[in-house]
Amino acid sequence: MNSTAIEIAKKLNGRVEGNGQVELNKISKINEAREGSISFLANPKYMPFLKNTRASAILISNEFKAETNSDTTFIRVKDPYIAFTKLLSEFAQDKVKRNHGIHSTSSIDPSANIHEDVFVAPNVTIGESTIIKKGVVINANTAIGSNVVIGQNTKVFSGVVILDQTQIGDNCIIQSGAIIGSEGFGFNKNEDGKYIKTPQLGNVVIKDNVEIGANTTIDRATLGSTIINKGVKLDNLIQIAHNVEIGSDTVIAAQTGIAGSSKIGDRCKIGGQVGIIGHLTVGDDVQIQGQTGVINNIANGNVIQGTPAIDFRSFYKSYSIFKNLPNFESRIRELEKKISNDFKQ
Repeated sequence: MNSTAIEIAKKLNGRVEGNGQVELNKISKINEAREGSISFLANPKYMPFLKNTRASAILISNEFKAETNSDTTFIRVKDPYIAFTKLLSEFAQDKVKRNHGIHSTSSIDPSANIHEDVFVAPNVTIGESTIIKKGVVINANTAIGSNVVIGQNTKVFSGVVILDQTQIGDNCIIQSGAIIGSEGFGFNKNEDGKYIKTPQLGNVVIKDNVEIGANTTIDRATLGSTIINKGVKLDNLIQIAHNVEIGSDTVIAAQTGIAGSSKIGDRCKIGGQVGIIGHLTVGDDVQIQGQTGVINNIANGNVIQGTPAIDFRSFYKSYSIFKNLPNFESRIRELEKKISNDFKQ
């Protein structure tokens, strides 16, 4: 990235205060910035760094009132977080060297349909009748099964496993170590009390603009499909069981597990280490705080916390009482002693 402040301001629909011609060639945190760096300030916790920062330019909000040395150029934008994210995305694209072609060590079934404008890295395997569309990047040591479809401009990082019949949409990102389409956890007891494996004959459908984090697993359906709808963002180390459906634009943090056949609504926010039991429905726009255990259906728009989950306001009220129980016990004992003494008198 080599741009002037005024060039960056135009891209971000911003306004320059200071030297619009200052050259910017790197992105840095405000407390680590050097000459030529651009940074941003949105969180008040970082205000103390503003006075002594060596950044050549800083993204700030339109409302922000800054007091700093005269050498710093400001770029005022509507939302510094969003503007900085756009800048990071552009910088990342500049750093990526786009490769083309199929490496000689890859193993591709002759029946697979591979677009000419793709990159297939070393030691990739692709099964029969699989379709790889334009602009797809498949990094090293990835295994792709049969009858898989991968949409345009999707990026698959190293060591991913995508099993038979999986369908992946356009502009998706699959991080390293993810396993998509593995067998669901399904067993039934027979007459002798022994567990018998239930065959998992369905698939996984991942729609457009989905990101799946490292070492996340998405199991295929018993029948039908496990569905990840458009715009979903899954963090690392998440377990999605068979026949689950995740609604559009939902985000889920690391170490969350969702049991079979549960349905999560659109635009939900689910914190880390959440557990959701099977066959539940979580409505649209629900927020589930970290380490919550969900054992009942959740209506649209609720914010919940705790195990078992309750309304988060009730949770904090209960917690404020719980943490003071030792004090309450002491006070009760004192009252009991006083009542006992009064009674004796």
